Amino acid sequence: MSKYDRIFDSKQTTEEFLSPEEGVAAIAVISAIADSSIEEVDAEALAVVLWDFEVFEEYSEEEITEIVYRLIEIAQADGLGALFNSASAALSDDVVLDAYAAGAIVLLDEDLVITNDKKPYLKDLQKALDLEDEEAEEIVQEIIAAIEEAENGNFGDDEVEITLVDDYGDQVYASPLGNFSVPIPVNAEQGGKIQSQEGVVGFSDDFGTLVRIDYYPIPPEHEEEIESLGQEEYLQSILVDRYVPQAIIANVPNAEVKYGEYLENTLAGAYYVMVDMPQGSTISKQEYNGNAKRLDAYRGLLTFINTDYLYIVSNQRSFFNGETPATLEQEAEILKNKILDFVKSIQFN
Repeated sequence: MSKYDRIFDSKQTTEEFLSPEEGVAAIAVISAIADSSIEEVDAEALAVVLWDFEVFEEYSEEEITEIVYRLIEIAQADGLGALFNSASAALSDDVVLDAYAAGAIVLLDEDLVITNDKKPYLKDLQKALDLEDEEAEEIVQEIIAAIEEAENGNFGDDEVEITLVDDYGDQVYASPLGNFSVPIPVNAEQGGKIQSQEGVVGFSDDFGTLVRIDYYPIPPEHEEEIESLGQEEYLQSILVDRYVPQAIIANVPNAEVKYGEYLENTLAGAYYVMVDMPQGSTISKQEYNGNAKRLDAYRGLLTFINTDYLYIVSNQRSFFNGETPATLEQEAEILKNKILDFVKSIQFN
């Protein structure tokens, strides 16, 4: 007999009906509560994690957050067993793997490991969803690989092109859309490389340098949004409400925006934020036990509009060997100036 029989072999029921997508979210909620308490569940953080799942691509972050809160209320009122039974009934064959993935991702620790105390629950979830061992293990490995890739610059799987700097003859990167070119800010001697795919290019090296340019043609509906909100509020919402949650917090859950300001007289109006990323650097250090642990980092991000494109330029500062950061204001100013200096080197076409 397993201690999780109270969830997976429960006779509890609820009158609440769940959609297949809500069933996926319910498995994540159950996994978060199973070995803790309802009060400890961070609904908003859980919503950010779920937002990256393809099954929720038609949902806004606010809608997913509302779903998570509703599922927590069901668990509180009717029990985890009732919530699982309702979720199980809702899960169609094409989302069962997503449900298991949603349950597994909640159990990963900071080192992307499912610890021994969590494995019995995950095994029982696997049985309850009727998955084979090989299938379940493959899902867990895919989740870990996806998170690692996202943490290393947030580039996608197949489209990413990686080029070593010494293979890049003219030392100038030109956007494939022809909208900008920029001198490459890393060098071959320090392991410089360029990662690029549609709409984004990142420059990095073995010493923790990370400079990145995201660029998007502004769609007509955004032009209406700019006119309605005003440029300052629009740029702030792009960074704080959309980009940071999707590109950073989804991969570094403890990340937090610590500083923000509108630069009215810079680049015809730009918005800047600095994000604190505990163990969120793109580089790691070796621990005494042999495990790799990511360094703490700050990430500065500047967004602005040039011609018909929205740009987000970011720069990372990692903290080595117990290095103590300066005050937030000082660190924010240092990163902002680095980004602005880099932006000056960009030739917009």
